[in-house]
Amino acid sequence: MKKTRKKISFSDIPRDFAGLCDVHAPRPIHDSVDYNNTTEIIGAMVLWEKQFSRDQKDYFDVLVTLVEQYEKENVTFPAVSPLDALKHLLDEHKLSAADLSRILGASRHLGSMILRGERSITADHARVLGAHFGLPAGAFIE
Repeated sequence: MKKTRKKISFSDIPRDFAGLCDVHAPRPIHDSVDYNNTTEIIGAMVLWEKQFSRDQKDYFDVLVTLVEQYEKENVTFPAVSPLDALKHLLDEHKLSAADLSRILGASRHLGSMILRGERSITADHARVLGAHFGLPAGAFIE
């Protein structure tokens, strides 16, 4: 029998910091189990980030900080090309090549050309993409 997870709704998330700590105490991450548990909570909460109470935002920020610290010390990420990073971000945000063109404020074909590797991401494109995705422009430059 396959075990299915109950879908979490926003109303299932405690609104106060103490209630959130009862669900998962924000503690330093020491191993992959702690890491996986913390990232699972972050993943469940991120869907409603725009609706957070102040306590929920503070709690979320603490968890993200703990994960970032653990990753900085323990996780090696493979090098990703700017184009691959852009493709991943577009996929994650369910955006098309046409959406990319609109984000860049360019001709309707530019997004497709960049994604096929026919055009490079310029410094101006990198600044626009960085602002749009909340990343440094350098993430989009070789």
